[in-house]
Amino acid sequence: MPSTALPRPRPSASARPAAPAARTAPASPPASAAPLEGATFAGLGVPDALVADLARRGLTSPFPIQAATLPDTLAGRDVLGRGKTGSGKTLAFALPLVARLAASGTRRAPQRPRGLVLAPTRELATQIAATVEPLAAAAGLRTTVVFGGVPQGRQVTALRGGVDVVIACPGRLEDLMRQREVVLDAVEVTVLDEADHMADLGFLPGVRRILDATPRGGQRLLFSATLDNGVDVLVTRYLSRPLAHAVDPAASPVPAMTHHVLAVPTPDAKTAVVRALAQGTGRRVLFLRTKHQAKKLAKQLTAAGVPAVDLHGNLSQNARQRNLAAFSSGDVKVLVATDIAARGIHVDEVELVVHVDPPTEHKAYLHRSGRTARAGSGGDVVTVMTPDEAGDVRSLMRQARITATQHAVTADSPVVAELRGERAAHVEPAPPAAPAPATPARATARATGGTTARASGGASRSRRRGGGGGGTSGGTGGSAGGRTGGHGSVYSTSTPGAGSGAPTGPSSGRRPSRSAGRASRS
Repeated sequence: MPSTALPRPRPSASARPAAPAARTAPASPPASAAPLEGATFAGLGVPDALVADLARRGLTSPFPIQAATLPDTLAGRDVLGRGKTGSGKTLAFALPLVARLAASGTRRAPQRPRGLVLAPTRELATQIAATVEPLAAAAGLRTTVVFGGVPQGRQVTALRGGVDVVIACPGRLEDLMRQREVVLDAVEVTVLDEADHMADLGFLPGVRRILDATPRGGQRLLFSATLDNGVDVLVTRYLSRPLAHAVDPAASPVPAMTHHVLAVPTPDAKTAVVRALAQGTGRRVLFLRTKHQAKKLAKQLTAAGVPAVDLHGNLSQNARQRNLAAFSSGDVKVLVATDIAARGIHVDEVELVVHVDPPTEHKAYLHRSGRTARAGSGGDVVTVMTPDEAGDVRSLMRQARITATQHAVTADSPVVAELRGERAAHVEPAPPAAPAPATPARATARATGGTTARASGGASRSRRRGGGGGGTSGGTGGSAGGRTGGHGSVYSTSTPGAGSGAPTGPSSGRRPSRSAGRASRS
């Protein structure tokens, strides 16, 4: 029956056992990632204010992982959720997080959040925030997002002003903890999302330090596709008698995916097949092994009339966000990414994933492939292999427990056309911007024999080194610091509708400033 009151707060730390046992309750049976007919959020105990907010956004039926976990999480129990991206797990932890904080009776204080969500990547943290923020607003709570690669000033200001929920990447959060800009002794609910990916990236030591700074009596929710690589240690050490809910079998493919292996005779044939697969009208993600190759392919596709953006570790945070926004909105239908970005792509209706470079291990294959067949929809996964890669691909499929249909193809093969779908219209790349007209100072310098030019040379060199100046970020020069130009530099390609700005990023051949590079990799 509908819940008219928010759940009672969790017992204090003193009420919890000093050494919690790591006993896991039987897991709920696996289920597909599709809404459950007949189930309602109100029937699961979600407070009325949050149910109303969900209904306004068209969310009325819970997904299996939500239906399985909400009765326990709303009651304050520790939960281990095992479900892959696209199963609805973000809402599964966002609802109890907001509901329990709203019901706890404590008040927010400067620099002392009451709820904490840890995520492995900036993209995932941002997208979690997009789910949590409207729910928090409906309950009168404040949230902020904390991650590296950007100046910390706004994050510090938000923390000092007082927030209820912090959604953070471990690295920047630890930096702020060391600076005493945030203290975690008031945290009541802690969520670890994609804990297995945090383990893959080497973040677990930092995660342990962060969890050690939170009260032992707080509620803890951990979501992970697998329990290897140290994640099981987190469960044993930090979760008290957790209830496990496995909505999807661990490390198994999404049933709605169809897997294909396209065998090509040469690297040139592979390039042609990849270009053909990129030409469809729906969203598609192409995965490569290196940042350089991802940037290069995105630029080549755009030049060939297929607008594409890249996503990898060398982009600044602004560039990453704008590229992902262009892909999410549908302005650009092709995203070229590296493995480091695979878990950060949370966009529905991706109809095709292409492994241009086969991954080195089966978990990476499953994580990459999980960008399609999300939220109950279907999708195709294609691995393109040359003869030299055939042995590795066979081993990969065996370890991932994938049964794939193999075809020997060229770019003109019917199976390639079928996987591509309807061909998108050719988009002419934006022409390069015309050279800037001579400034009055330069004209005067020519008339006076170059005296003014020599006098202003030092300032010009300073600006070229990233000292500032150079126009606006919208496009006829560069932004302050020389790091980003208009859309062109953000996309690293010449995308349609990019404006008149000359790219200042990788596509223009200019080197970004060293400081910008360091920031984007942090």
